[in-house]
Amino acid sequence: MDSQTPQSSQASQSPHTFQVDLRGLVDLLSHHLYSSPKVYLRELLQNAVDAITARRAEQPDAPARVRLYTDSRSGAALRVEDTGVGLTESDVHSLLATIGRSSKRAEGLQEARSDFLGQFGIGLLACFVVAERIRVVSRSARTPDAPPVEWTASDDGSYTVRTLPDEARPEPGTTVHLTARAGAGEWLSPERVLTLARDFGSLLPYDVRVGDEAVTDLPAPWDRPYPSPATRRVALARHCHETFGFTPLDSIELDVPLAGIRGVAYVLPSAVSPAQRATHRVHLKGMLLTERAEQLLPDWAFFVRCVLDTDSLRPTASRESLYEDETLAAVREALGERIRSWLTALAAGDPERLAAFLSVHHLGVKSLARHDKDMLRTMLPWLPFETTDGQLSLEEFAQRHPVVHFTRTVEEYRQVAPIASAQGVGVVNGGYTYDSELVEALPSVRPGTVVAELDADTVTAHLDSVDPAEELALSGFLAAARAKLDPLGCDVVLRAFHPLSVPALHLDDRDARHEQARAEAEAQADDLWAGILGSLRGSAPRARLVLNHLNPLIRRIASLKDPELIGTATESLYGQALLMAQRPLRPADSALLNRAFIGLLEWATHGDPAPGDPAHGEDGHR
Repeated sequence: MDSQTPQSSQASQSPHTFQVDLRGLVDLLSHHLYSSPKVYLRELLQNAVDAITARRAEQPDAPARVRLYTDSRSGAALRVEDTGVGLTESDVHSLLATIGRSSKRAEGLQEARSDFLGQFGIGLLACFVVAERIRVVSRSARTPDAPPVEWTASDDGSYTVRTLPDEARPEPGTTVHLTARAGAGEWLSPERVLTLARDFGSLLPYDVRVGDEAVTDLPAPWDRPYPSPATRRVALARHCHETFGFTPLDSIELDVPLAGIRGVAYVLPSAVSPAQRATHRVHLKGMLLTERAEQLLPDWAFFVRCVLDTDSLRPTASRESLYEDETLAAVREALGERIRSWLTALAAGDPERLAAFLSVHHLGVKSLARHDKDMLRTMLPWLPFETTDGQLSLEEFAQRHPVVHFTRTVEEYRQVAPIASAQGVGVVNGGYTYDSELVEALPSVRPGTVVAELDADTVTAHLDSVDPAEELALSGFLAAARAKLDPLGCDVVLRAFHPLSVPALHLDDRDARHEQARAEAEAQADDLWAGILGSLRGSAPRARLVLNHLNPLIRRIASLKDPELIGTATESLYGQALLMAQRPLRPADSALLNRAFIGLLEWATHGDPAPGDPAHGEDGHR
């Protein structure tokens, strides 16, 4: 150095203060910008990586090393060295002035840090969240003749800048020294620093170490070569367990070269609500940006968790989430298409894995398919539905039946499924969550499909009528049966249908149930409400007990001559039909079942009364 250097250096040692309220800035950083003090280490690594990248842009062969050293004795100090571009004294002053101008608003932080070189940025000031004193020694690679510069700052807002002898920093690069503030020593402990460094920097492109411990672990798990697809699947499953804590059902490659994205999506092994916000792990140019990215995938892809690296997405000022812009929207669409392609590939080549996926996530997939035509169209051939033809997709069921009939409740389905199947009428059970809505949406993605709700009239119309002469011969039986069930709001009709083993079928629909509920409420209401409810009575739709004329039991009951026995038998058939349909029983229905059961017991023992029964004569016989 010449004789002027000491004077310049000495002048530079006079204390200065930041042109902003440093305490206020640290409060802004710690309480409003960053989610945790741990980001201080990410900012140190990011500054070191940026400095190395800047130097290598001009000197491609420049060394690329970052070293972190902790104080194993006190655990209250940290030193970070890099071989980056470094700074001169004038660089330091100009960048500190930039901080003063740009840090007054949170939005200004992003703009400010985009102009910073190397370590002197908002990221360095973030270290005050855990440090009471920061000392930086730097030497510029761009101006090799410039002496090293030292910048020392305290959390009270004061700082000094001075030049140093050449031997203080012989090679270009920067060293940052942190001294922990009271109560923050744990953040600088050896174990914590190593853990954070590996968490943030495992995918960084340079040689990063904490002491002798390697931080980087390249290539990334999804970029490594594996001997076989099975080996790759096992390795990725292990990575998922280490990263997210679960073993995935499957892994999906995420490779979008145009967006500079490489990574993997892991399929959750258990069902989750579609309303639950999925969070993903995103690295930006190797540095962990966030573990809680929410807007990375379409809403319908709630069943996966992603980990990826990108060089195109824009971070927010805090560098802890992604900025919502056109690039992110395009990436979201591209990743969604990649997951759809995975589903398509499973259907084409690995139906067993697809079945395993749907067995876990079918409810959530159906939920989103209601509102997402693309999702419905994608999953339509594979989503399982309970039908009279067995477990089928709506696509396959529609190919078999010209009209896709469905019921809105499980009870309705159980009433009609055996009968409809025997008559060749296809029915989908729409009683499970979302199923009826998806059936009704079928024509929107499969034009020309006819969908109709199955009601009592439709079922009855498909049952064979009984010969008029035979029905006329049974008019007395039918009259007695109708009189018995009329108080319950149920009609009796005679039809011939299969299977023969079903003696009677209870049919109703929503209108009939609504009318039944209205009548019950009217019977229990006072005069005013009874009048109001009575005025709501429409055409009074009624449930039906359909008797199977082909069933031998029905034929025997129809041949009875005793009206009382016919009534008891009819009540028994009605109760049995309700139980077969698994319908909830009203109090009146329960009383009927009990009455019919006792009545049948009485008739069964009618010819053999117990001794002492009043029905015995003097000789012990009726």
